[in-house]
Amino acid sequence: MAGHEERVITEVAKQLFIGGEWRDPALGATFKVEDPSTGSVLCEVADAGTDDAFAALDAAVRVQPTWAKHPPRERGEILRRAYELLMQRQEDLALLMTLEMGKPVPEAKGEIAYAADFLRWFSEEAVRIEGGFSTAPNGQARFLIMRQPVGPSMLVTPWNFPMAMGTRKIGPAIAAGCTAILKPAQQTPLSALALAQILREAGLPEGVLSVLPTTDAGGVTEPLLRDGRIRKMSFTGSTGVGRKLLEQSSEQVLRTSLELGGNAPFLVFDDADLDAAVEGAMQAKMRNIGEACTAANRIYAQSGIAAEFSRRLSERMGQLRVGRGTEEGVQVGPLIDAKAREKVQHLVDDAVDRGARVMVGGGPDEGAGYFYRPTVLSDVPQEAELSDTEIFGPVAPVITFETEDEALADANDTEYGLVSYVYTSDLNRALRVSERLETGMVGLNQGIVSNPAAPFGGVKHSGLGREGGRVGIEEFLETKYIGIGGVD
Repeated sequence: MAGHEERVITEVAKQLFIGGEWRDPALGATFKVEDPSTGSVLCEVADAGTDDAFAALDAAVRVQPTWAKHPPRERGEILRRAYELLMQRQEDLALLMTLEMGKPVPEAKGEIAYAADFLRWFSEEAVRIEGGFSTAPNGQARFLIMRQPVGPSMLVTPWNFPMAMGTRKIGPAIAAGCTAILKPAQQTPLSALALAQILREAGLPEGVLSVLPTTDAGGVTEPLLRDGRIRKMSFTGSTGVGRKLLEQSSEQVLRTSLELGGNAPFLVFDDADLDAAVEGAMQAKMRNIGEACTAANRIYAQSGIAAEFSRRLSERMGQLRVGRGTEEGVQVGPLIDAKAREKVQHLVDDAVDRGARVMVGGGPDEGAGYFYRPTVLSDVPQEAELSDTEIFGPVAPVITFETEDEALADANDTEYGLVSYVYTSDLNRALRVSERLETGMVGLNQGIVSNPAAPFGGVKHSGLGREGGRVGIEEFLETKYIGIGGVD
């Protein structure tokens, strides 16, 4: 391991962060963190168990009343200082992220900036928590409306955006006055632990945040969700796991936010600007190596431009450089693990067996690490398994369609509804199609929709609630109504 790499790994605390302190797990267990580009072990970190989870919950419950009363301006200033620290350490944090999950360093730097912006956004929202006052319709009472923090919150984040998904949840929780327990993904605990160090340095009081890396997700989260003292659960991950957490949360009727799987359609109409559409497809497909819930999963190209669009997309995909994310000029890093690569290969093989044609790529790279070549498939039949399965890899299936109604029917024929993309030069069609697409977000002539200032979330089996934007903090606030009588 090179000197810079070794330093950024060494500087991260490897213990549990509970009640403002770094401590060893009750059972003394640890687990290995792997570099997906080589398969080698980067380090070992503490492995939390049920006793550690309850220690974190005890701390969160103990601190909640005083944190809820903490001045909103000061809560915001803590987030603002954390934002500045993230940006000051962008280079090191990006390298740390690349080492544990694989994305190229330039892209990791982009995620650090994106993650930091959630802290900046919610630092500003902390002082904008508003209530209301009004007169009853009969004039005989007054209504006082106030907003109060939900309370101790359980936050569960995925491995694909290990820093940004942390700040997207921690930011509004802190701004609203909620204490929180963060359980990061087993594959990427280092970014979360580094974030805990930064928030502590920024002045976050003891007990407001705990971070519990673990290999026993069920043993850490389920007992807390069923305990009764956690009042909010926020999860980003697969729909299957989300359903289980929703069921567990129902026992105590918890406030729940779920950002789940996606199966994003990318519609390109005959009248689209093809250069812009190809560029948008590259962004929507290849951001984060295709390992994103917002990734273009099904690319629908109208028959008049399908062949040319596929040719141009294949040319662009074939030019991408694959390699370890720390190397200069690399644009595509490894998938997260062997299981992920096997899944991608299975989906490609299934599509080819059903008649799809490989335009470029189509298989893994040789050697160490979990690399898969950027792939374009043309003539993909709608019945191919990847049409209804989140690919989570650098594979772009192109499906030809004839009419607008046909494209919409196919695009909406899924249980998911996170995001969709539309490329057209016809304003009426743009609005018409955007309204009919059954997704929580639409990228209209753009391939990226994520922004801290916009509400992120889906419909159907893609989740509940929204993160980011002005509504993001609402997920961590309860509304209280006080009726005032005796008014003449």
